[in-house]
Amino acid sequence: METPNQNGAEAHIKVSTLNCIDLSNPDIHQSVSLLKQACLDCGFFYVVNHGISQEFMEEVFAQSKNFFRWPLNEKMKLLRNEKHRGYTPVLDELLDPDNQVHVGDYKEGYYIGVEAPEDDPDSEKPFYGPNVWPADGVLPGWRQTMEKFHHEALEVAKAIARVIALALDLEVDFFDKPEMLGKPIATLRLLHYEGQISDPSKGIYGAGAHSDYGLITLLATDDVMGLQICKDKDAKPQKWEYVAPIKGAFIVNLGDMLERWSNCIFK
Repeated sequence: METPNQNGAEAHIKVSTLNCIDLSNPDIHQSVSLLKQACLDCGFFYVVNHGISQEFMEEVFAQSKNFFRWPLNEKMKLLRNEKHRGYTPVLDELLDPDNQVHVGDYKEGYYIGVEAPEDDPDSEKPFYGPNVWPADGVLPGWRQTMEKFHHEALEVAKAIARVIALALDLEVDFFDKPEMLGKPIATLRLLHYEGQISDPSKGIYGAGAHSDYGLITLLATDDVMGLQICKDKDAKPQKWEYVAPIKGAFIVNLGDMLERWSNCIFK
């Protein structure tokens, strides 16, 4: 694939080819086969026809932009707390300290988790507790949109987990058990990349190289291609490939926990 660079010249970039899992496909064996191949190969795949409407996805992105347009001093009033709820400013997070030698990630974000009231015994646990929300009336419909998206995205994750269970030769409802995904630490993260162009020679990255630490991550993107993946982290040198956005699709990647649970068979 060719893409023009900022100076108008043609630059060659490597775009990865990923399997696409259709959650509406009645042929579950085909879905399991495609997912298993992706998990053995690189741990990345697309998911389409997941049940969340394109109209609602556009509302989520619009509401996300509404928040990040706020003045910084207003966003800082909602700074991330010890329960990992709330706002993270640009440069706050550092994902690749070996290479990001001077500064953190050139992105800002917002964490939203499973809502647990302060009087709920679960709120005493790490990563559980009440969410941090903008004041009522400041961003009309914002909280309702994000709570609905959190719920619907979690249902998509559970549907994917059923296919993963079959790919691991487990019962289809293995991850539905109360001790598995009954009370998941499921975090919705809104991310805004402020436009700083990554420059590895200077240690500048939108988001440094990393693996996610949980079961799976669902990534919803706009139409700007920026995500890169490395299919073999042990390769010398590492080879990085872009992942093209597909309208309405989630890009899914496996986390460290699932790699470990599968005895490192899945990547």
